[in-house]
Amino acid sequence: MRTIGVGLLGCGVVGSAVARLVRENADAIAARCGARFEIRKIAVKNRRKKHPGVPARLFTSVDKVVSSPSVDLVVEVMGGEEEAFRAIMMAIANKKHVVTANKLLLAKRGEEIFSAAIAAGIEVGFEAAVAGAVPVIRTLKEAVASGTVRSVQGIINGTSNYILTSMKDGTVSFADALAAAQKLGYAEADPTFDVEGTDAAHKVAILASLAFGSPVDFSKVHIEGISGLAPEDFEFARQFGRVIKLLAVARMEENRLDVRVHPVMVAAARPIAAVNGVTNAVEINVSDAGRLMLIGPGAGGNATASAVIANMADIARDMILGAVGRISPFGFMDRARKKLPMMPVGEITGGYYLRFTVEDKPGVLAAMAGILGDNGISIDSVIQKGRSGGVVPLVILTHHAKERDVHTAMKKIGKLRSTRNRAMIIRLDNGE
Repeated sequence: MRTIGVGLLGCGVVGSAVARLVRENADAIAARCGARFEIRKIAVKNRRKKHPGVPARLFTSVDKVVSSPSVDLVVEVMGGEEEAFRAIMMAIANKKHVVTANKLLLAKRGEEIFSAAIAAGIEVGFEAAVAGAVPVIRTLKEAVASGTVRSVQGIINGTSNYILTSMKDGTVSFADALAAAQKLGYAEADPTFDVEGTDAAHKVAILASLAFGSPVDFSKVHIEGISGLAPEDFEFARQFGRVIKLLAVARMEENRLDVRVHPVMVAAARPIAAVNGVTNAVEINVSDAGRLMLIGPGAGGNATASAVIANMADIARDMILGAVGRISPFGFMDRARKKLPMMPVGEITGGYYLRFTVEDKPGVLAAMAGILGDNGISIDSVIQKGRSGGVVPLVILTHHAKERDVHTAMKKIGKLRSTRNRAMIIRLDNGE
């Protein structure tokens, strides 16, 4: 049976899990793909740090691992951008296949990597870059070939979903929910990428490229996080029969890409509303297959490592059969792809949740409704909790409106003497 030499770049939570699972599950892996993997060299930042259960062939030089004649397949799980990009491009230049879990790198420089791999006849596997063990990459590249993808949306950041789940009953603050997530190891010491939506944006940019056969300009992906949400937003959501989720959305409308990440009030009856904790879920709407929902663990050493090893097994099969390049990393044949323009977020339409802090006196709602009406925005529902003479929350749900018009109206309402603080805007789920 063929043995494939592996060079592992990074030996943190994911890298050490890959090394352990390759060793522990060697027979099962070989039975599925017809080859055995041997991790021959590992690049680490600190050789003195203990790596229990990991082979002792450790190097601080990435180059020594990638360029080694004993390495056939390079697995990049060290993260970051510049060094990871250089290592992957070096591997491709040295005719070594690559598996990576690096969503930041692929979102920003995937086009360069994939084009170089195609030219060199090299495989690049990246299932672990999005949603951990959930096979959404494979689904988009292989399982929906006969149809047109209408949209992809989902919960693809476990940290933020854990925090939102903790806040959903309206009694826990964002700060307390984040602290609990950090204590349990679900959130990093610096959680910015997760809670501000950047991590999910990297992932949805990859999904959008695969779904629609177009490069995605990451700088034009609209990103909003969850740090500004307050307990009262969750209480109002519950009153409206909704749940707040951080959704990543990718759609194509009139030959333009609509790619964004932001909080959404989802109808409680929708399956995705019941996805709680660190679980990930992705819904793919396909013309001939309808709505496909994939749910599972989106992070963690074992879950991510399982996706890495699945790609390793795919590549091993192709190496054995001499079928490298059978499936394009782009998901589409290169000549069939075309660059689509990105839709500005101001042009999207939908319903909105608007929460204001206002003086509790007559005429306030009428003035606000007038401004909304002047900007073509009609009101669906209103909740106003009065405390005679005080300052109170006022919540409005709108019918479908253009986002640009909503923000124009909000600026005008913000200038009213009766309004206090900054208003909260949350988009409503359109059910698309």
